Amino acid sequence: MIRSQRRLLTTAVVIIVLLVIFIILGPFYILVEGQQSVVTRFGKIIDVQDQSGLKLKMPLIDNVVYYPKKVLSWDGAAQRIPTKENQFIWVDTTARWRISDPAKYYETVNTIDNGLLRLNDILDSSVRTIISENYLNEAVRTTNQINEITVEEDVQSLDSAEDAEQLRNLTATQTKQENIRIGREQLSARMNIQAEQFTSGFGIELIDIIIRQIRYSDDLTESVYQRMIKERNQIAEAYRSYGRGQLAQWQGKTESEQRVILSTAYAESEAIKGVADAEAAKIYSDAYEADPEFFNLWRTLESYRKTIPDLDKVLSTDMEYFDQLYGK
Repeated sequence: MIRSQRRLLTTAVVIIVLLVIFIILGPFYILVEGQQSVVTRFGKIIDVQDQSGLKLKMPLIDNVVYYPKKVLSWDGAAQRIPTKENQFIWVDTTARWRISDPAKYYETVNTIDNGLLRLNDILDSSVRTIISENYLNEAVRTTNQINEITVEEDVQSLDSAEDAEQLRNLTATQTKQENIRIGREQLSARMNIQAEQFTSGFGIELIDIIIRQIRYSDDLTESVYQRMIKERNQIAEAYRSYGRGQLAQWQGKTESEQRVILSTAYAESEAIKGVADAEAAKIYSDAYEADPEFFNLWRTLESYRKTIPDLDKVLSTDMEYFDQLYGK
């Protein structure tokens, strides 16, 4: 009886010790929010978890690999890529991705760093392929809004619709660009579709690829600057030509109005002079009739006042011209 109790006690102690050792070795692991895990045993996947909580594993022989569930970013290095017309540009891209199949991801790339290396190869290749298959304007523009630019702000101050239309016609053809058919956003979507054909095989979901920046190469930049300068000069010359035409038009109109004003003023002045002369003649006539001798004296004195100061000769007082002065 005593021996049986001892054997039972020993068995219980052994079980308790084994249980303590099992607990110490860690049969549980915690999967926090925003994580997913792959459990492997001897290199073989036996479980995949994507819900947070307390999870069970076999100590010593099971290994847990954690992966993030959140959206991750990929930042590519800027690439110098030729467009379809062989114009070189620098393209800087970024992308968003996440691990959609942890088991496949573990089997193919295993770590986050290895996944980024695979993305480098896939996305860089996709970006280069799509850019090189399309023209430059498709890569740098999203819409054709540039061709909708008008000079409405400049023509609003013009007096006539004819002048406004003339200014529109002078400048409209200078800024016309070739319309795009695809555009930058659609190129990004095509890059994403092409890259997804390869990323899905690694358990990666590619959310989107974004062209962060496009920068012209030095030789292309200089060419663009020269074209911009030429276009601006053409537009400036169009404005100057329009201004010269308006100047000539207004000068002609001003000169015509000036001639009309001067002609009218001259006619009015002559009419006034005629009236004044008539009134003066009437006054003279009335004065003569009232006192002929005084009138003759006044006229003679007026003649002296006007003529003698300007004479540079010596005149004799015996002249008939001075009879009124000396009372002869």
